[in-house]
Amino acid sequence: MSATHTDVRGKAAIEPCGSPDHEDCGIRLALDRLGEQWTVMALAELSAGPRRYRELERALVGVSQRMMTLTLRRLERDGHVLRHVEPTVPPSVTYELTELGRSFAEQVASLATWSRQRKAEIETAQARFDGRPTN
Repeated sequence: MSATHTDVRGKAAIEPCGSPDHEDCGIRLALDRLGEQWTVMALAELSAGPRRYRELERALVGVSQRMMTLTLRRLERDGHVLRHVEPTVPPSVTYELTELGRSFAEQVASLATWSRQRKAEIETAQARFDGRPTN
């Protein structure tokens, strides 16, 4: 190993998957959801307990009604959220995390913690990259 390279063999690694040489391990399902702008914020709100639609919409500042609806539908489709409709006038709709959703939210929270802890390092690396000459 040279002075500029690190040997990472034997350390925890992400197994390749989803390519023709590797079986689809399902990570794309999680990444598809995480890649959507409002998913993490919706998971964070629902982690505190069931919320009515309007409560979620108010909490997610800047989300449009259409995006709020799409985000919740996608989370519901993936099994992360349960939607409860009370037969009142007007109907009362409440959303809550399923066990799968709570598990997903815990993983997202872990990533958020790592991000907060490593923020300065990432910003330093970005500044170093942005300041280097281009060819």
